[in-house]
Amino acid sequence: MPQSIRVGSGTRAAIFAPLDGVGRAELVLQRLTDAIVLGVLHDGERLPSEAELARQLGVATVTAREALEILRRNKLVHTKRGRDGGSFVTFAGRGVNDLQDERLLAWSRVQVRDLGVHYSAIAGLAAELAADRASAADMDNLERILDRTDAATAAAARRGQGTFRLEVAALSQSARLVREELRLQAEFGSLLWLSLREPLRRERCRAVQRETVAALAAEDGARARQLTVTQITESIEWLIEAKSLLEQKGMSTMTGITTTANIIAPLPTGAHA
Repeated sequence: MPQSIRVGSGTRAAIFAPLDGVGRAELVLQRLTDAIVLGVLHDGERLPSEAELARQLGVATVTAREALEILRRNKLVHTKRGRDGGSFVTFAGRGVNDLQDERLLAWSRVQVRDLGVHYSAIAGLAAELAADRASAADMDNLERILDRTDAATAAAARRGQGTFRLEVAALSQSARLVREELRLQAEFGSLLWLSLREPLRRERCRAVQRETVAALAAEDGARARQLTVTQITESIEWLIEAKSLLEQKGMSTMTGITTTANIIAPLPTGAHA
C-alpha cells in the first residue's frame, strides 16, 4: 500500500488541517475541543501560537484568538506569558460528559441522522475496498491493534475505535477516503462514538471489530461493509435516544461551560428537528 496513505499521525494532522467553509471561531473551537476531549491533544501539550494556528487552519488570527479565549474560559487550556509561554492543554477528563452532552443537545435529530448517513457511506465503502486490497500482513496488524486496545474506559475505547477505523480506511488504498475519515474523526469523533460510555456497548464494539477483521481476511467485502454500517447505525440510534433522555432531564439549562448552540457548528443541512 502506498506509504502516503498510511494512518501514522494522520489524526493529529487532521486537527490542524485547513477548515472547510467560513473560518468562524465556532469551527475552530469545535475542532480543538473534540481533539482535547478525545485525547488527540494531550494534557500539558503546547498548542501552536495564535498566528500559527490561524495559518494552519486558514482563518484570521482574531478568529483563532477568540476560540482560544473560550477554551480558556472552559478550563481546557491555560496561557503562560514569557519566553517559554504559550497556550497549553489543561484537560484530564474534567467535565468531559458535560461537554459531550451539551454538543449533542445542540444538534437536531435530523443533523445526527445525516451524520450517520454520511459516515456510513464513507466507512462502509472503505471496509468493502479493504477486503479486496488488504494483505495477510495487514490483517495481522489489525489484530495487533485490537489486542493492544484497552476498552476498560470510554475514552480508551473511543481512541481504539478511531484507530481501527482509520486503519481500515487506509487499507482501502484510497487517499480521498482516508482524508474524509480523518476529517470526520477530527470534527465529530467525540459525538460519533458517545455510546461507548456504556460497558456493554464497548464489548459489542470489540466483537464487531473482530468480526470485521474476519470478513476482511475472508475477502468478504459485502460482510465488512454490512458490519460497519450496522455499527454506525446502532451508534446513531443510541445518540437519538440519549438526546431524548437529556432533553427530558432538562440538561439544556446546564451552566458553567461555554458551549451553547451559538458556538457549535452544525452539519450543513439547515434542518431542525
